Amino acid sequence: MNHPITFKLVAKDAKTHARRGVLTTPHGEIQTPIFMPVGTQATVKAMTPRELKEIGTQIMLSNTYHLHLRPGEELIREAGGLHRFMAWDKPILTDSGGFQVFSLSSLRKIREEGVTFRSHLDGATMFMGPEESMAIQEALGSDIAMAFDVCTAYPCDHQTAREAMERTHRWAQRCQKAHTREDQALFGIVQGAFFTDLRIESAKALADMDFPGYGIGGLSVGEPKPIMYDLLDEIMPYMPEAKPRYLMGVGSPDCLVEGVYRGIDMFDCVLATRIARNGTCFTDNGRLVVRNAKYAHDFGPIEEGCDCYACQNFSRAYIRHLLKAGEITGGRLATIHNLRYLLRLMERIRRAIEENRYEEFRKEFFAKYDMSRNF
Repeated sequence: MNHPITFKLVAKDAKTHARRGVLTTPHGEIQTPIFMPVGTQATVKAMTPRELKEIGTQIMLSNTYHLHLRPGEELIREAGGLHRFMAWDKPILTDSGGFQVFSLSSLRKIREEGVTFRSHLDGATMFMGPEESMAIQEALGSDIAMAFDVCTAYPCDHQTAREAMERTHRWAQRCQKAHTREDQALFGIVQGAFFTDLRIESAKALADMDFPGYGIGGLSVGEPKPIMYDLLDEIMPYMPEAKPRYLMGVGSPDCLVEGVYRGIDMFDCVLATRIARNGTCFTDNGRLVVRNAKYAHDFGPIEEGCDCYACQNFSRAYIRHLLKAGEITGGRLATIHNLRYLLRLMERIRRAIEENRYEEFRKEFFAKYDMSRNF
C-alpha cells in the first residue's frame, strides 16, 4: 500500500533498541526520535509559530475533539486547512478524539457505532465514531491522523480490556475504510490496557492492517512507570520495524529517555506547557519550581548551559517575580524553556544514537537526574 509518508531508519544503537530515523511528510522531514509539542486548540499555549520554530519544533499536535467543538472543522476547512488557519507550515499530527472522549467518563456512553457524549463547553449532546473522526481529521488536513480508539482506565479487569481492545480493532478497520485523503497518513493505535497478552495481540492485529505508523495508547493514565516500561519491552518485538512507533501522551524527561531506550520514535504530552504556567521547569537535575522563595535572589538562569531565550536572557529571580506578580510573560518564559529543554534533550538523544553510545548516555542522564524531583 502506498502511503503519503515514508520512514527511514538511519542508525540503530548496538546495545539498546534506540533508533534514529527520518519521517518524511507532505509538510517536511522529521528527525526521530522526536517530541511533539501539543497545540490542543490549534495553538501551543503561550507560544507563537515563529517561537516554536526558533526552539526547534519539527512537528506539533492538535486535538480533533476540541477543534470539532470550537471553532468547528468546517470553518478550518474554509480557512484552507489547519496549517493555514494557524500559520504553521511544518507537519501536524491530529489525535482522534478518542482519549478526550475517554476522559469525559461521566459525560459519555460508548457503543459499537461510536460514542455519544455531552460537550464540556455547553452540555450539548454529540456523537463521534470512526467515520466522524476521519471526516473531521480530513477536514483539518493534518499530515498524520490517528484512528479512533477505545481507551481503558487504570486499573481495569481483563474482560473490560479485551472488549475495548477488540472494539478498537474493529474501529481501526472502519477508519481505514472511511479514510480517503491521499495526502494524509492514518496511524493505528495499539491498546490492551495493562495485560501483556492483550497488548501483544493488539500489536499483531494492527500490524496485519498495514498502517504506515503505530501509536501506543492507553498508557501514562495513572499506572506506575515500571508497568509501562515492562509493557513496552514485551510488545516492541511485535511492532513493525520499518514503521514509526509513537508513545502517546508521554513527555517527562525520564520517560523520553526510557522510551527511546525501548525503541520509541515519537512522543507528545501537555506536561511541559501545563507545569510551566505554574512556574515548574525541567532541568537535567529534575524538577525546579522557580516560584519557590529560595530563588528570589537567584540571578542565574533556569538551567546553566541551556540555549533557550529564557535562560540566555533572564534570571530565576526575574521569572519568579513575573510569576508571583501574575504577569503572563513569566509563564511564557517558563514554557519556552520547558519545550526547548525537551527538544534539546531529543537532539542529544539523536546524537547519542548516531554515535552508538545510547547506553552510556542513558546512564549519564540518570546519574545526574534526581528521581525524587521527578514528575
